[in-house]
Amino acid sequence: MNFFIKHGIRFVFILAIQVLALNQIELGLGIQLMVYPLFILLLPVELGVFPLLTLAFILGAAIDSFSNTYGLHTSALLTFAYVRPIIFKAFAPRDGYDPLLETTIFAMGFKWFLKIFGLLIVIHHFWFFLMEMFKMNELLFVFQKVSLSAPISFLVCIFLQYLFVNKSSEK
Repeated sequence: MNFFIKHGIRFVFILAIQVLALNQIELGLGIQLMVYPLFILLLPVELGVFPLLTLAFILGAAIDSFSNTYGLHTSALLTFAYVRPIIFKAFAPRDGYDPLLETTIFAMGFKWFLKIFGLLIVIHHFWFFLMEMFKMNELLFVFQKVSLSAPISFLVCIFLQYLFVNKSSEK
């Protein structure tokens, strides 16, 4: 499938899931389900920083406009997109990444996905909740929200990949 069509459909799908479903779910204890960073993670490894940040800005601004969060999602997603190449480089395989493979759980393996996406989702959630609170004296509450929201968001992202990512074309 064409790169733009596939990622365009993925963009709209993740935006719809986040805005129409997950933003409406109230789990309590400050837990917020956020799966939209998965879109940025699934983009090709060789994608440059400028297109990556541009897509992150567009997706974050779209979620912010539907959620009335005034730049929180955009800021957190831009942080995620900015740190993504750094984390990818730090955990790169010895032979480097195959530029044709996408960074799905099926193509990269569960261990890689757990390390890379787990770290990136924690960074994203920490930045989001820190900007949401915007008080350093609320740091323990930020850590509580991150420690409860990040694992649940991570599991939902894995579930979405098992439901909607074609496993046979990734290997």
